[in-house]
Amino acid sequence: MSGTKTSTFKVGLIAMRSGCDPQANLSAVLSAIDQAKRAGADYVQTPEMTNVLESKRDRLLANIVTDDNDPTLATLREVARKLAIYIHIGSLAIKASPEKAVNRSFLIDRKGDIAARYDKIHMFDVDLTGGESYRESNTYRAGELAVVADLPWGRLGLTVCYDLRFPALYRALAEAGASFLAIPSAFTRQTGEAHWHVLLRARAIENGCFVFAAAQGGKHESGRETFGHSLIIDPWGRILAEGGTEPGVVMAEIDPAKVAAARAKIPSLHNGRRFELVEPMAEPTYLHAVRVP
Repeated sequence: MSGTKTSTFKVGLIAMRSGCDPQANLSAVLSAIDQAKRAGADYVQTPEMTNVLESKRDRLLANIVTDDNDPTLATLREVARKLAIYIHIGSLAIKASPEKAVNRSFLIDRKGDIAARYDKIHMFDVDLTGGESYRESNTYRAGELAVVADLPWGRLGLTVCYDLRFPALYRALAEAGASFLAIPSAFTRQTGEAHWHVLLRARAIENGCFVFAAAQGGKHESGRETFGHSLIIDPWGRILAEGGTEPGVVMAEIDPAKVAAARAKIPSLHNGRRFELVEPMAEPTYLHAVRVP
């Protein structure tokens, strides 16, 4: 199944401020999912690092387990089954080896089964002004595969946070039939203030897709400060719903027919041309210029 379906559905994004205690984070997300369900959500998404947001590598690795043993995953699978909703865990820190974790997203269907897994591909390795420094590749093993999964209303492309800055990934997901792009995140306050809204809207516009981006927000126990502003964006780039920096639920009704409508107006998925870059880039010789038909 791919392409766009016609029935509308409700999306609930869970805004969080995850700390270092997975059990406390789980309690917070359970309360928010219950709130989203009572508001009519059919698909609920949590942010990146739902189970723990810990900046110290040794403490993180000591506090996480494999996905077979992760209590957050097990509990949310049961909740999805009990509430008969799709729960998209934006990501969990999952132990992949004694020395490495993976930043793994899980899509859980209405039966509580894991419909898709996605490991974050792009690692956030950067030094920011003000002394902030991040080296995700020291702790996390990068994913290698782009992932799409089918929902009852259309196809979903799975990504996480820093992936947002790599538009080729989203074009590949759209070309694979995605109508919805999931971008759960824990953007830093500094980079979020500069780029969060414009990048999310750009990914929606250039691919003619809805964007669902649940976000971490506020000052965390680990000392990290995240931008928040969970967003639901339509394929024309319009913001349908937006959160702030406080934990809570952001809701919107989604009409999948808007995907086809946006792509009919701007058919960039069909108009794209392959090109070859020739080196060296010579200065043009205008006397011998030839017009391209």
